[in-house]
Amino acid sequence: MSSFHPAVVLDGVTFAWPDGTPVLDGVSGAFGRGRTGLVGANGVGKSTLLRLVLGDLVPASGGVTVDGTVAHLDQFVHRQAGATVADLLGVRTVVEALAAIESGSTDPSHFDAVGDAWDVHGRCAADLASVGVSTLTLDRPLTTLSGGEIVLAALTGLRQRRADVTLLDEPTNNLDRDTRARVHDLVSAWPGALVVVSHDVALLDRMDATTELHAGGLTTFGGGFTAWREHLAAEQEAAEQTLRTAEQKLRAEKRQSQEVETRLAHRSRQGAKAAREKRVPKILLNTRKFKSENSMAKVRGTQQARIDDAREAVDTAAGAVREDRTIRIDLPDPGLSPRRRLVELTSGDTVVELRGTERVALLGRNGIGKTRLLRALVEGDASTGDVRVEAFTTRIGHLDQRLDELDDDDTVLDTVRAACPEAPPGRVRGQLARFLLRDAEVARPVGTLSGGERFRVALARLLLADPAHELLVLDEPTNNLDLDSIDALVSALASTRSGLVVVSHDDAFLAQLGIDRWLELTEEGLVEVTGPEGDGIHPTAGEVV
Repeated sequence: MSSFHPAVVLDGVTFAWPDGTPVLDGVSGAFGRGRTGLVGANGVGKSTLLRLVLGDLVPASGGVTVDGTVAHLDQFVHRQAGATVADLLGVRTVVEALAAIESGSTDPSHFDAVGDAWDVHGRCAADLASVGVSTLTLDRPLTTLSGGEIVLAALTGLRQRRADVTLLDEPTNNLDRDTRARVHDLVSAWPGALVVVSHDVALLDRMDATTELHAGGLTTFGGGFTAWREHLAAEQEAAEQTLRTAEQKLRAEKRQSQEVETRLAHRSRQGAKAAREKRVPKILLNTRKFKSENSMAKVRGTQQARIDDAREAVDTAAGAVREDRTIRIDLPDPGLSPRRRLVELTSGDTVVELRGTERVALLGRNGIGKTRLLRALVEGDASTGDVRVEAFTTRIGHLDQRLDELDDDDTVLDTVRAACPEAPPGRVRGQLARFLLRDAEVARPVGTLSGGERFRVALARLLLADPAHELLVLDEPTNNLDLDSIDALVSALASTRSGLVVVSHDDAFLAQLGIDRWLELTEEGLVEVTGPEGDGIHPTAGEVV
């Protein structure tokens, strides 16, 4: 008997937006009482599913059952107008009632609101200190807080409420490495059931289970994201082998059927010849013909049944094999020499040179000036803070995390052709197909695309530029990307032979890129480091470059 006790059950849930756009169609499944990572392709409906569990949306059909109370961290929590730290902690009513009592109010409603929470300030201060934001006061407006402070305070408030089920939507998005580590620690010790939508692999690997929303259903694997991906890869390899075997069987049955038809045709010709030559009495020929036709019909029926069975086996096996959604491209070669000097960064007496096809990760806490430094790199000859940038190439490509440089009115094809105007349209279409942008999609205006499609257009424009960029500059490229899009980005960058400078707090992404050098931007300048380790960055001792 299974010991699984679900905290959330979905039974045939169907949902569409008011304009008729379908999102979920008959989705069934369950989330357990531990920590579950909810994954799935971009646009599959993960955030919508969370809102259905929360009760913000109502399914058109089917039902959602939650065992207990539900709390939710929205990825846009920072947009709450007029909100304070007290709102994030869920104690604003108590704080205001306590302030009124301290000012002399004897209104019973104020005493009812406070209840036994007379130590609310001290308790909240201790809770905030435990997650590393001890400087926050309850009256601080959210507009004065960093993104990391908002998320940590909001998670602290959710933990205080101890809901039976907590839903987190991209909780580590836009956070620096240190804040991510604190969020990871909070999640690891979370009370109650937890469902997390995220593209943070390190966070998803801390989950007890991984549930995928795919092909209209929820499937759950007992383990973290990395283990699930390995399981899925092995499963797909087996499915592909099953498909190859089924296809071979179908081909064999078709060959067998052809051979049978050849024998039957030969037998029929022999009978016809005997009839023409009148070697056999007519009554006997008719008897033989009747038996032969019955026999041939049975043989043909048997062969057709075997072919139908083999074809059904192929269809079943093909249904288990997922469509290949990996970007596969052959990028233009910028012809860089490994010693070709691309950029020189000067900070005080420190000089850093970036050469050839080096892959460089720029690290540093939020607010230190990494984005400003990247903008200076793109401009090619500028200063930012204490860092002076001198570029020795004008062929610098930039992928902004907000994709602001795309014109919503231009088509996909026109947007990419603008970066390679000499390339024939047919060739550009072929390359776009390798970016998973095919057929009628290339004629669509950019403004009508999904987030994942828009990202692939920006990536195609960057990587297909002719002449090819000698240096690529990427600013938090995985923010707001689902895991499939991150895989697509890694796949595309694996083909490039340009230099690369990337800012990212996503350690799993950086590990896949094969970074050659790690630089950290600090208040003192640029420091050569050995890479991200543990909860922070550990510079190589005494090595300032």
